[in-house]
Amino acid sequence: QVQLVETGGGLVQAGGSLRLSCVASGTILSIYGMSWYRQAPGKQRELVAILRRPGSANYADSVKGRFTISRDYAKGTVYLQMNSLKPEDTAVYYCNAEISPIGEIGPIDYWGQGTQVTVSS
Repeated sequence: QVQLVETGGGLVQAGGSLRLSCVASGTILSIYGMSWYRQAPGKQRELVAILRRPGSANYADSVKGRFTISRDYAKGTVYLQMNSLKPEDTAVYYCNAEISPIGEIGPIDYWGQGTQVTVSS
């Protein structure tokens, strides 16, 4: 009954920008951390950025200074603003959220379906 839906992926040239969005919906009591992961072909899924409380963002070293994670806590939405994109940022990007559903023991990890980001050189 809980869903995460991502939007905003696509194809962009190196140096360009993209903004990813992820909305949590369903029978949700509370949302704790929301984060973005990515997985490139042949590589393990890696954490890109995570945000729990306002001002508590953490980033992978490879994206610091280029990516910004933010949340609309009222709407259960997390964003990832990606600037100065590089070909090595090419990957499927996944939204993750730690959610306590109504009537269940939580928090439980939920994942979005993933959105492809391709950066051409």
